[in-house]
Amino acid sequence: MTSSPDASPSSAMSGTGVPQLSINTSDAVTNGNNLSNGNGAARRTSQATSVEPTSARPDIERADSQGPGEAPMSAVSQTGNGRKRSNTDGVEYPRRRATIACEVCRSRKSRCDGSRPKCRLCIELNAECIYREPGIKLDAGDKLILEHLNRIENLLQNALPSTPPGSGMAMSASPAISHSTNLSGDGRMAQLNIGMSNNLTSGMGAWSNIHNISSMPKNHSTPALNLLQWPKINHLVSLPYSPETLLQVELERPPLQFNTSMNLDLSNTNAYVQAYFERVNVWYAVVNPYNWTSLYKTALSQGFRTGPESCVVLLVLALGQASTRGSISRVPIHEDPPGMSYFSAAWALLPSLMTRTTMLSAQCMILTSAYLFYLVRPLEAWTLLSSISMKLQLLLTTNPPALLPTSSRELSERVFWNALLFESVFKSSDLLAELDLPHSGIVTFEESIGLPCGFEIEDEDSPAGVRDDLWYFLAEIALRRLLNRVSHLIYSEANRERSISSLGPIVGELDYQLTQWYESLPLALQFPHSRVQLNNPIQTVLRLRYFACRTIIFRPYIHAVLKDEKLGMDTVVRENCRKCLEACLRQLEHITEHHAGHMPYLWQGALSMVSQSLLVMGATMSPSLAAVLPPADNIDKMLKDVITELQYYAHLAPSLKLALELVQEAEERRRYFLRESGMRI
Repeated sequence: MTSSPDASPSSAMSGTGVPQLSINTSDAVTNGNNLSNGNGAARRTSQATSVEPTSARPDIERADSQGPGEAPMSAVSQTGNGRKRSNTDGVEYPRRRATIACEVCRSRKSRCDGSRPKCRLCIELNAECIYREPGIKLDAGDKLILEHLNRIENLLQNALPSTPPGSGMAMSASPAISHSTNLSGDGRMAQLNIGMSNNLTSGMGAWSNIHNISSMPKNHSTPALNLLQWPKINHLVSLPYSPETLLQVELERPPLQFNTSMNLDLSNTNAYVQAYFERVNVWYAVVNPYNWTSLYKTALSQGFRTGPESCVVLLVLALGQASTRGSISRVPIHEDPPGMSYFSAAWALLPSLMTRTTMLSAQCMILTSAYLFYLVRPLEAWTLLSSISMKLQLLLTTNPPALLPTSSRELSERVFWNALLFESVFKSSDLLAELDLPHSGIVTFEESIGLPCGFEIEDEDSPAGVRDDLWYFLAEIALRRLLNRVSHLIYSEANRERSISSLGPIVGELDYQLTQWYESLPLALQFPHSRVQLNNPIQTVLRLRYFACRTIIFRPYIHAVLKDEKLGMDTVVRENCRKCLEACLRQLEHITEHHAGHMPYLWQGALSMVSQSLLVMGATMSPSLAAVLPPADNIDKMLKDVITELQYYAHLAPSLKLALELVQEAEERRRYFLRESGMRI
């Protein structure tokens, strides 16, 4: 690996291979001071407040059996202590009627005395005396509650296996369903933060005696390589592929290499810091912009050679510089990755920090994992994240966030959610998902850890123009929980053989929750559903994530039709297949849109492309499914663009090279199949 363009040559090195840094600090102090604007203009993100709808108490409607000409009830007045007494002003009122007449008296149009359990007429006739229950007037809020309770009941009946009597397994309380309202500002944040976290989760340890439903289940079948076992798709490859194959090529990969001689140039720190807070921190939200100046000064005083502050600053510079070059897939192969000189310096500090059990050291490891994902080094990132999870469990047990000062609590919550999201990426991706790797256990803290709500301003001279943007981070937490529910309810081993008829209510509910997630986004992040390309990278990534989730929700219908072509004649099945394929194509039609999320998601996004491509290929081989696809020429061009894009990724990781070879072979065999079967002239 050659030296970074920003690093001037130096010959300082050690015998251990760890780079020794020759630091150019001539402009470091100047740049450190230039980071502040001195006016304290940065503002803290407002803390979310939950908004709970209220509804009026239902009115009770009394059944009226009073016929024409019947006298009204006698007047009553109420005393101060709440007792009712008859009016005694000497006025004689007609006889008092029963408030509710029984069914027999109603049918005979007779006067009912309202006696219980039987009125006089029913006693005389020896008839069954039945009184109609009072009617209840429901307002809109009550009807909405009943509607969602019915949805929950249907979902539970279809999702949960029947429990034999006496098994001792009791169902816990029904979950609450959040209802997104047309909110803005803090109210919308509350819906996004709290509402989505409660959907089908609170009170629902009963989905599984062991795992929280918001965590990814073991032995789920969502990965792309699982598609190679599906009917028709299994004819697209000649060799058996498995997650072990992908894992093996990554394990045989040479370790990450660093230059033995490099110069750490701090002359461009201002630009890289600004780039980090504008383009990178939005994905991870793990660095406090409001105490950056003091953090930088501490690192500068240490010469960037020791301490967690130095490590954080160096990693921010590495990620900031990386963000200025766009997708790493377009960086020439002969060049060092952008930010590598700063990352090398931070990597040299990491061993001493890994032995410290502090939240600041955990923060360093989160940022290191972020850069490893940028380099498309998934196994190195996994190893580091496993250590983070163990460290966090110890920290969260001994120092619960609720007992910490505000700034420390906020940092611990953000580090926790980053670790949990990273673990979810591995559990839902192709390389490790089917290997039955144990959960780290960090998910058990999910219910006790709050969602982040904003760093407090600590430095009056915070960097100019930066802000603590939490919207994407919170949206990603909510969507990840929903994706985990999808895996539990549809793809877990217990639910994998669910019939198509029983799948309907579950798919409908999950799709409804996905819509609620979208409607809970702030207006600035609500992406259009049109097919136009977007300039906003956050909206672009959220839209891709939305359609990826929708594809997974409706994908069982594609499998059903590939297995039994006759099911394609069913209108409901056909419509759900159309929804799945449309969502799938929306992720492939503008393939370069994925560049917007390449900083955090290149590896995951590439494997997702493979999954969507295989699904479309299989659909073209089914007459029923091909009928709901765009013209064949459009599909051919789309798949060609996917292969071209994957060719840019192949040098980044052996697993991605293998993915490219898989898609190339599958496309060749698909075209041959269509020609031989007469489906393509």
